[in-house]
Amino acid sequence: MLKPYFQTKKIEAGCDEAGRGCLAGPVVAAAVILPKDYYHEELNDSKQLSEKQRDDIKKDIIKDAIAWGVGVASPGEIDDINILNASYLAMHRAIEQLKLRPKLLLIDGNRFKPFNEIPHECIIKGDGKYFSIAAASVLAKTYRDELMRQLALEFPEYGWETNVGYPTPAHRDGLRDHGSTPHHRKSFQLLPPVQLELF
Repeated sequence: MLKPYFQTKKIEAGCDEAGRGCLAGPVVAAAVILPKDYYHEELNDSKQLSEKQRDDIKKDIIKDAIAWGVGVASPGEIDDINILNASYLAMHRAIEQLKLRPKLLLIDGNRFKPFNEIPHECIIKGDGKYFSIAAASVLAKTYRDELMRQLALEFPEYGWETNVGYPTPAHRDGLRDHGSTPHHRKSFQLLPPVQLELF
């Protein structure tokens, strides 16, 4: 069962990101401040939820949250500063969007780049432990998935409407047949190396 808070007396914002392992599209992060007594029967790590559950829960989060924000780091920024630093950048941008300054950040994962001298706690698999981090994971995932579905209308060859930029066979086939787009991460290995047959 998810916990409603890490510390009772501090305003906490849960933070998480989506899209680190994709070949295309931005990395997206969210930050969410929930009421201290918050409870949601279905809210969990976004990876444990169906697409419909995520879409429904997203509406509840936006309605119930004290504050929330979404931040994006582009494929170009990912290529320039690497995916880890781009994830930090997206989180920082999400935190900047909060209308209330948190006193503590709960970060999903084991590393974070400090932001504006706000104390933080890194929590491995935190999106399955705290409501605020789970809420951030849902907002980041739904925001990014919708963005990739919109990009799929412009670039239908890669199956982004279903794979949302992850390296599926359909996505790899699109890369082989059509090459890359401005939305692909050029610093990533977009296609596996060709295996030469020896005779």
